[in-house]
Amino acid sequence: MELQLEMAKNLLTTSSLSVRTKLLHQTGVSLYNTSHGFHEEEVKKKLQQFPGGSIDLQKEDSGIGILTLNNPSKMNAFSGVMMLQLLEKVIELENWTEGKGLIVRGAKNTFSSGSDLNAVKSLGTPEDGMALCMFMQNTLTRFMRLPLISVALIQGRALGGGAEFTTACDFRLMTAESEIRFVHKEMGIIPSWGGAARLVEIIGSRQALKVLSGALKLDSKKALNIGMVEEVLQSSDETACLGEAQEWLKQFIRGPPEVIRALKRSVSSGKELCLEEALQTEKDLVGTVWGGPANKEAIARKGKFNK
Repeated sequence: MELQLEMAKNLLTTSSLSVRTKLLHQTGVSLYNTSHGFHEEEVKKKLQQFPGGSIDLQKEDSGIGILTLNNPSKMNAFSGVMMLQLLEKVIELENWTEGKGLIVRGAKNTFSSGSDLNAVKSLGTPEDGMALCMFMQNTLTRFMRLPLISVALIQGRALGGGAEFTTACDFRLMTAESEIRFVHKEMGIIPSWGGAARLVEIIGSRQALKVLSGALKLDSKKALNIGMVEEVLQSSDETACLGEAQEWLKQFIRGPPEVIRALKRSVSSGKELCLEEALQTEKDLVGTVWGGPANKEAIARKGKFNK
């Protein structure tokens, strides 16, 4: 009987391990599906009713993508159509095998003011709110798990959902005059795009509680002080600060895509999985690069240096 119980326990552990690992590493796997009461096509039909703005993606030969939130007449607020386009761009990035890095920015010198209030007003029931929550959590979790090193370039203001989006990036850079503010409490709600959970990961639970419950305005100095951002950029000019962000990112993406992408996946595993699962994932990732072209070239190069 004890042996049977142990076998059942091992089977359950293995099953749970494989499910969680698949969620993290299979392209296109989302957090929520119909078993959670989430019906994606129904949500998409509702979001399609709220046009305005666009999500633009530029993929450069350097392996850096530039994702622009483009709705400047509304401080780059997310319309329903923009939420749909963000998912489309995430899917495109999941399939961009040459990619190594990604910069997220807003058009016209501001990041994003969150959700377009026209959509929010029309999606007024708790059921609507939960459905939108699941849609955006699905999208931003897939975004966070991209094998690309991502940076949020924060100019102007990142408010509400805009602030939440910055937490889905690996790093954040701010211009001197910019600000981040989780204004949800003042709207009578809480973060719903996964921002609270990710904020705890970035700055710790005590600081996160202060930032959220105080709806604190984080200027660049305060954000740098609490570990919310990596650096404050020298320039505030839209073109110049994008150039600064690209130069900052390049120091972390030097090397072949397969190595950079494996490194990002390895760190994502360490963050999201338990130790045993993370180690097994690391082992699998080693198999994708060990003995590969970059590895062989580096060994040959080192051999020359040692002669």
